[in-house]
Amino acid sequence: MSGGLPGFHNAPVSRAVVVAAALFSVPFGLRSRFLDLGLSHQNLYENLRIWRVIASLFAFSSSPELIFGVALLYYFRVFERQIGSNKYAVFIVFSMTVSVLLQILALGYLKDPSFNPLTSGPYGLIFASYVPFFFDIPISTKFRIFGLQLCDKSFVYLAGLQLLFSSGRRSVIPGLSGILAGLLYRLNIFGIRRLKVAGYATSLFSRLSWPFSNNSYQRLPIATTDDNIPHRQTHQMQGAHTTTPDPTESSIATLVSMGFDRASAIQALALTNNDVNLASNILLEAQST
Repeated sequence: MSGGLPGFHNAPVSRAVVVAAALFSVPFGLRSRFLDLGLSHQNLYENLRIWRVIASLFAFSSSPELIFGVALLYYFRVFERQIGSNKYAVFIVFSMTVSVLLQILALGYLKDPSFNPLTSGPYGLIFASYVPFFFDIPISTKFRIFGLQLCDKSFVYLAGLQLLFSSGRRSVIPGLSGILAGLLYRLNIFGIRRLKVAGYATSLFSRLSWPFSNNSYQRLPIATTDDNIPHRQTHQMQGAHTTTPDPTESSIATLVSMGFDRASAIQALALTNNDVNLASNILLEAQST
């Protein structure tokens, strides 16, 4: 469950969200006040403690939820690399806002003490990300474990199920609210998918390198020769230009989802007879030189 290239290169907004989740969660966890963070009917409708909404957006309700949540946020940084930081920031704001509004409405409608308080954390963003994960990320590997047919996406789904039911019914509502927010974004309600935040706003996130360092990533240059491909890989793939069919869209999409640009993905697939694993190795070796 790596989500492509290691680190947060080309994903400064994702990095900021992960850092915010850690900074909000750890202090409350050390003070054993996790359960005070979530939204509840009493805090919202009776005491009008609106500030609880801010804390509930980022601070996870328990240490296990923090571990699984941060791991998923780290994986889903791949979507920021796909659509760009400007659009991904809009996706974050939209999914979190819609999710919180749905949770508030659910608390007001249900008035069930067993739901109070709801589990806190960026559930809206995490489960909204499962919508593009389901529709846009292709399956690259299938295998069997104890007779069950699984794929490389199965572990991401299992981590999501663990997070969804981590606090029983109190975590189901935030999770379902996030999925609904993701569906509304995909349906392009109010033309939300055309919106972008200003470039200077996302550039601020790119300057916040602490506590993660950005590894330099050199895109594979496009040329008419194979000078940009490592020598030993080129030697192995001699003659591929004349015998290899055009790369399939699914193979290209797999490499793009890993953080590589489309032109480089097409070139690498052409040199490897559409072998996604070998193509990704070539691209990784090229960016490390």
